[in-house]
Amino acid sequence: MPKKSAAKPRKKAAATKRTPATATSKSARGKSVQFLQKPTCTSCRNARAYMEKKGFDLHFRDLDKQRLSVAELEALIGDRDHKDFLNTRNELYRAKNMKQNPPSRAEAIRMMAETPNLIRRPVIIAGGRIVLGFDQDGINSI
Repeated sequence: MPKKSAAKPRKKAAATKRTPATATSKSARGKSVQFLQKPTCTSCRNARAYMEKKGFDLHFRDLDKQRLSVAELEALIGDRDHKDFLNTRNELYRAKNMKQNPPSRAEAIRMMAETPNLIRRPVIIAGGRIVLGFDQDGINSI
């Protein structure tokens, strides 16, 4: 009596159907976005991977090598609350107890220009919109 083979022949995998959750947004495909980051930042790497998967055309600026000037920070923050741009995980933020005693707008901008790690990252700029940190809903709304 012939031996039965333990392995069954494999069927061809069915084509996977794209659902709205996994499909790339048509509006994101090729959309040009300015991506201000620190390459070693985990949030930056995660946001970058997410946005590349969505098809965004990212233009990078390394905040360590190409620091933002006071004037650039003023323009970037605009009418927004400057406290939203502060990186709450930064040592300086904690050491100066900025949560309880937030710096003035001018002081915060001066410190962010001098110490780029104090800027919440990544800063994603597209079409007049700004998304801070790895915020999937914010990125999807670009």
